[in-house]
Amino acid sequence: MTTTCNAGNGIRYDLRLVASWIPQGARVLGLGCGDGTLLHYLKTRKNAVCTGIDIDESCVARCIERGLTVLQGDINEEVRDYPDDAFDYVILAQTLQQIYDPAPLIREMLRIGRRSVVSFPNFSHWRVRMMLASTGHAPVTPQLPYQWHNTPNIRVITLSDFRRYARQVGFRILKEVGIDTDRQDHSGKRVRFLPDLFATYGLFLIAKEATTKEVP
Repeated sequence: MTTTCNAGNGIRYDLRLVASWIPQGARVLGLGCGDGTLLHYLKTRKNAVCTGIDIDESCVARCIERGLTVLQGDINEEVRDYPDDAFDYVILAQTLQQIYDPAPLIREMLRIGRRSVVSFPNFSHWRVRMMLASTGHAPVTPQLPYQWHNTPNIRVITLSDFRRYARQVGFRILKEVGIDTDRQDHSGKRVRFLPDLFATYGLFLIAKEATTKEVP
């Protein structure tokens, strides 16, 4: 799995939106946390207790420089070491498309966290559809900037796919937002009309299927 470290100091639009879902003082685990931009934001703005896991050594070093507690390792393996309900929120931001076997990871996320946030590029965006139809080549967009032979993305995911996957695997979608971002992802807007077609990213807040009535 490949992680991209951001050398800049800004926080992406999608990460600001994710941060808006996290309450003050929450216990947060960031999977594939990169250089820790989101975790640092949550720690300083929301007083969150943040922990992260990333496989890239340089990203982990950057996190530590920021005063974050981050473990270097494979997120698929490391999550197994945490006890049930160890966190309030587990965040997997723009990494799901790089996971070989998503179901076990999502189950572990929902085991160790009360809620989880999952986001990913929307492969059914109109620009992706048009490029494939008009050129016959694998699409290359600002959100999917790789060629077919060097992309870290091994999954093609759409918003509709994820909704259906939730029903198949057995977890609840508590909140769903489609967003349309600029080329650098620094700014954007929510897409309320046909998000499957016009959203560059999908963001989902998920939880386990309720077996008993939950206490708010």
